Amino acid sequence: MASGSGDEEGNAEGDSWRLIGPTAELSKKRCRLMYSSLGRGSDVCLFYVKGEFFAMDARCAHSGGPLCEGDIEEADGVLQVFCPWHDYDFDLRTGKSGTSLQQKVYEVKLEDGNVYVKHTDRLSLQPFPVAQKS
Repeated sequence: MASGSGDEEGNAEGDSWRLIGPTAELSKKRCRLMYSSLGRGSDVCLFYVKGEFFAMDARCAHSGGPLCEGDIEEADGVLQVFCPWHDYDFDLRTGKSGTSLQQKVYEVKLEDGNVYVKHTDRLSLQPFPVAQKS
C-alpha cells in the first residue's frame, strides 16, 4: 500500500491514486464500472469479492466484452472473472487468462475509509460529460 492521500498522488509513469469513493458504499456491489476521462476504451471495473477490491480494464482483451457483467468464480484459490460474450477467464489479481490473453490490472488501496485506484486517467462512477461542439 502506498502512503499519502488525495486523488492526485502520482509517480514517474504518470499513474496517480484516484479517489473512487467510500469503502462502505463500494463494498455493497460485486462490480462497479468506473468511467475514464479518456473514454470507453479506458474504463475500469472495480470488483469487490470475498472482502477484497480488485481493478482491471472493463473491456475484455479478446473482443471488448463488458467484464462487469461477467461471472466470478474461484478455482484452486484463484478468483476469476469470465467474459459474458465468449467465456474468456481472467485472474482478478494478475489479469492472466487460461489463454494467451492478458487483462490490465490496477493497484487498489484502502485509506481513511476510502477506495483508491492507481490509474493514469481520472476515474468516476458517473459518465463524464460529452463536450459540446460549437
